Amino acid sequence: MADLPDFVSIREVGPRDGLQNEDPIPADAKVRLLDALSATGVRRIEAVSFVHPKAIPQMADADEVWRRAVRADGVRYSALVPNTRGAQRALAAGFTEIEVVVSASDTHNRRNVNRSTDESLDDIAELIDLLHGASARVEVIVATSFGCPYEGDIDPRRVAGIVDRVVRDGADRVAFGDTTGMGTPRRVRELLTAVRDRNAHVPVLLHFHNTRGTALANLLTALELGVTEFDASVGGLGGCPYAPGASGNLATEEAVHMLHDMGIDTGVDLAALIEVAELAEELLGKKLPSGVLRAGPRTRLTSMPS
Repeated sequence: MADLPDFVSIREVGPRDGLQNEDPIPADAKVRLLDALSATGVRRIEAVSFVHPKAIPQMADADEVWRRAVRADGVRYSALVPNTRGAQRALAAGFTEIEVVVSASDTHNRRNVNRSTDESLDDIAELIDLLHGASARVEVIVATSFGCPYEGDIDPRRVAGIVDRVVRDGADRVAFGDTTGMGTPRRVRELLTAVRDRNAHVPVLLHFHNTRGTALANLLTALELGVTEFDASVGGLGGCPYAPGASGNLATEEAVHMLHDMGIDTGVDLAALIEVAELAEELLGKKLPSGVLRAGPRTRLTSMPS
């Protein structure tokens, strides 16, 4: 096995990506979830998205939620924006870390934002200029990087070409989204190889769904290839409203449990995280996909092994 990192950074995406695919819940509940996650030791949290309420009604109260949330020391908070108006709202709310999304699949991109991939890339170039002008950092997320529910396989060279474009336009970092859980260790390896052949210096984050049960295997493959930043969602919350059949994201507590058992630190208190996952189930009024929540105490590692 390749050398593995001593530390992995988890970005918790439950408050945005997770809740976006659930029935809307009150702002009070969102604030409770966000504040509870901020106290687990997780270093990065995707807090909200600034989108039109008709497009994503689950995020209609983003301004209120962020205004009421407690900002924990040492936690980096980010927001997702779809366009100039969303970027302006995020900047006005005080965010300095902003995410924008483009799909590698033209069909998925049109279903998501009603424009082609190339048209979205043109928009993103303008957003990068706007956000950099306000001293914000920009991460470009490439959705459907490992496959599309409408088009099927996505050529890694197409994703690498998108990275070429956004890096040229000034993106600070890139992320690759496994929008429907089509990713496998082979696809992860092929994608990272294609991207690094041309842009080895760009910081990379991976976002896996667990639709087909491969999320942890994909994470391990990426670790062996040197990736140290990943998205995960408390309880396995999430999916994609524009990807039929997509189930939840990689559960944060499952990722942390495996990493700690491998001797890899995350800074996260697993016991506290499991409590937040149980809170999420209470707030949503349903069981969540996480296997850790159903497991006995023997599997609930609460700290790094000695």
